[in-house]
Amino acid sequence: MKSTLVKLGGAALLCTIGMGSNAFAAMDPQLENTLVAVCKAGASNNLISFGNTMKEYRINQGRIFPRLVCNGESFHQFALSQGADKTAKRIGRYVQGTVTIKDIAQNPVDEVYAVNF
Repeated sequence: MKSTLVKLGGAALLCTIGMGSNAFAAMDPQLENTLVAVCKAGASNNLISFGNTMKEYRINQGRIFPRLVCNGESFHQFALSQGADKTAKRIGRYVQGTVTIKDIAQNPVDEVYAVNF
């Protein structure tokens, strides 16, 4: 009896993992339509239309813009490739940057660090 219960429990666990681990699950249609509207408004380069879309759908810009991908590009890069430089400038503060750490004590002697102020 105990071995049957363990086998059934293991099978149920495998079924649950198999159904729940689908990384490419379908998106909620309302959410998808909202994000498509944001992408279209961003590509328009019209800040009034873009702002109205943000207000209409109550978009939290700090949460959405670093994660939003339109046509395979980050939202910022998408806006730039569509020629929407005003929109790209407006959302530029939400773009995640990169950090590099360099040990300046280990640099070769021929590298110069010049500072003007």
